[in-house]
Amino acid sequence: TVNTYWRRRGSTYFVSKAGERYRRAVALIVRQQRLKLSLSGRLAIKIIAEPPDKRRRDLDNILKAPLDALTHAGLLMDDEQFDEINIVRAQPVSGGRLGVKIYPIMLEGQVKK
Repeated sequence: TVNTYWRRRGSTYFVSKAGERYRRAVALIVRQQRLKLSLSGRLAIKIIAEPPDKRRRDLDNILKAPLDALTHAGLLMDDEQFDEINIVRAQPVSGGRLGVKIYPIMLEGQVKK
């Protein structure tokens, strides 16, 4: 979550050690899945969040770390590309897990390539 991903020293924010490990793990998954890199255009994302336990969590805290990690892995050009974001809380699973689906938004008059 954003609570463990970012740290602050004075007025400077930086990615924590845990955040760096998360970034590396996401980059590895992107490479293993052989996903198309540098997605362009307007995008939508659906995230299914399976928390590690039944503790109360704010869903909006889940969003920033995976978007930042996907951008850092080269999958996206910029997380600003998302015009539609959907986050769903699912049942807890051991260790927690995020399911992520990214798809292009077709604007009126656009033809899918």
